[in-house]
Amino acid sequence: MSTAVTERETQQPPASTPVLEVKDLVVRYGRGRKAAAAPAAVDHVSFSIAPGETVGLVGESGSGKSTIGKAILGLQKVSGGSISYQGKDITSANAAQRRALGGELRAVFQDPNSSLNPRNTIGTSLAEPLRLRGVSGAEARAKAEDMLERVGLPREAVDRYPSQFSGGQRQRISVARALICDPQLVVCDEAVSALDLSTQAQVLNLLADLRDERGLSYLFIAHDIAVVQFLAERVVVLYRGQVMETGPAAAVTKNPKHPFTQALVAASPVPRPAEQAARREAREALGVRTGAAAVPGPGGCPFRLRCPLATDSCATDRPALRRVGTADVACHYA
Repeated sequence: MSTAVTERETQQPPASTPVLEVKDLVVRYGRGRKAAAAPAAVDHVSFSIAPGETVGLVGESGSGKSTIGKAILGLQKVSGGSISYQGKDITSANAAQRRALGGELRAVFQDPNSSLNPRNTIGTSLAEPLRLRGVSGAEARAKAEDMLERVGLPREAVDRYPSQFSGGQRQRISVARALICDPQLVVCDEAVSALDLSTQAQVLNLLADLRDERGLSYLFIAHDIAVVQFLAERVVVLYRGQVMETGPAAAVTKNPKHPFTQALVAASPVPRPAEQAARREAREALGVRTGAAAVPGPGGCPFRLRCPLATDSCATDRPALRRVGTADVACHYA
C-alpha cells in the first residue's frame, strides 16, 4: 500500500461514520407556490454510503436518480430532508463551503464534454481544480501526467485537445479530472451509459481498480441494473422519486422481491440471444404494464397502475420499506 493511501486512511473518520448520509430527501422543481403544489421529483429518499463502499442508484428515466446526484453536489436545491458528508450537514451549504468541499466531493457525468473545455488542452483542464487549491503550475502538470497514465492514457496527452480523443478516452480523462484532487466520494451520473459495451467494461474496471487502490466511495447512478450490479455492493431502486427496494447488490439483482425490480432485471439487455429471449418471456409473464400510460395520482404506491399485485389499499396506503429476506422492500405484497 502506498504512503499516500496510508495517510489518507488515517484521516478518515471511524468506519461507523458514513461518508455520505441522505435522510428523507425531498426535491421539488419550481419556486414558491408552484413548487409546493408540484409532485416531488424525489420523495423522502434515505440511504448512506460507508467509506470505500459503492452504492448503486438505479431506475427508469424520470425516477429522480440524477436529481439526487445534483442535490448531493449542490446543483439542485433541496426541499426537505438532509444531506450529510463526513458527519457534517451540507444540505444548505453556501458557495464558499461548496468550494471547500470541491476536492473531496467530485463527479463524473454522462457527457465528458461537460467537464472538458474544447479550447483548453487536457493538461489545463486536469490542472484547473488543483490550481484552485493553490497547487503550482509545474506540480499540477506533473500530477495531471501521472493521473493520465493511471487511467491508461499517455503522459503526453496533457498537450492535446479533447477533440483528438475518442468518447471512451474522453470519459477516462473525465475520471482522471474527478480523481486528481484525491477525493473521498465520487458521484458517477450515467458515467458509462453513452459508451459501447467494450468501452463500458474498460471504464467500469478502471473505476473498480481505482476504488480498491484509493479506498474511494462511489454513488453510481445508472438506468441499467446489470451495470450497477458489476460495481456496487448495495443497490437502491427508485421509481417516481421513491425507494422501491434496497439491499445488497446480489440480493436485489439476483433475487428481486419488488415487482418493479423484477421487471427492471428482466428488461436488462444481455448479449446472448437465447438468454435475451428467455428474459423477454419472463418479463411478459410478470404482467407488469408499460409505463407510458401509468401516471398515478397522489398518495398510495406510485407503481400501483403498473403492478400485477396491486389492490385497492395500494391506492391509499403508501407502503413502507420492510425487510424481506436480506433486502428492504416498499410493497404490501412482496
